[in-house]
Amino acid sequence: MLKLRLIFVVFTLVLLQSCTEAKMDSRAVYMLLDTSGTYTKQFDKADGIIKYLLAKLSTGDSLALARIDSGSFSEKDIIAKITFDLRPSKANAQKRAFYTAVNEYGKDIRNSSYTDITGGLLQAIEYLNETGASDKTILIFSDLKEEIKEGHVRDFPIAFNGIKVIALNVTKLKSDNVDPREYMDRIAAWKKRVEDGGGSWEVINDFDHLGDILK
Repeated sequence: MLKLRLIFVVFTLVLLQSCTEAKMDSRAVYMLLDTSGTYTKQFDKADGIIKYLLAKLSTGDSLALARIDSGSFSEKDIIAKITFDLRPSKANAQKRAFYTAVNEYGKDIRNSSYTDITGGLLQAIEYLNETGASDKTILIFSDLKEEIKEGHVRDFPIAFNGIKVIALNVTKLKSDNVDPREYMDRIAAWKKRVEDGGGSWEVINDFDHLGDILK
C-alpha cells in the first residue's frame, strides 16, 4: 500500500511539473480592434489576422480579441477570449467556437465615437499577465490616433514589462497626407511610450509579413 502511495505521489508531482512547464512555455496574444471611422469597413483584414492566429497558436496558448471603444478598460469590450485546452481535440473545438464568436461580431460592428487606445492597452496587459504565459503580445489594429472623452486621463506611463506590441494596418489619415510628419510622429510617440515602459514595438503594414507576429 505504501509503495502504491509513493507511486501516486511521484506521478502527481511529474504531472504538476509538466503542466507548469506547458504554461511557462505558452504564448498569449491580445488583439485590439479599432472600431472608429473607416476601420469598421476593414474587418475583413482583421478577420484574416484572427484566422492566422488560430492556425498558429497551439494547446496551452491564449488568445483574446477586444474592441477599442470610447472607454476601453472593461470586460464588456472583449469580444472573445480563450486559453486552449492541452488536449488537441478540445483545443480545435475551442478555436471553432472562438471564430464563430468573432464572425458573429463582424456582422454588426458598431462605430465608436472615440478611440481609447490607452484604456485598451491597460486591459490587454492585465489579461496577458493573468495568463501566466512566458511570451506575451499585443496587436493593435488601428491608425493609432487616440481620441478620448473629455475628462478622461490617459497621459501616464504604462508598464509593459517585456510585452511585445505590434501595430497592424496603420493607415494614413487625411491630415497625414497634408503633413506626413503627423503620421511619423504618431508612430514615434507610441514607440517611445511602449519602449519606455519596458516593452518592444513593431509596425507591420504588409500582411505578407504576418509570420513576424509569432516569432
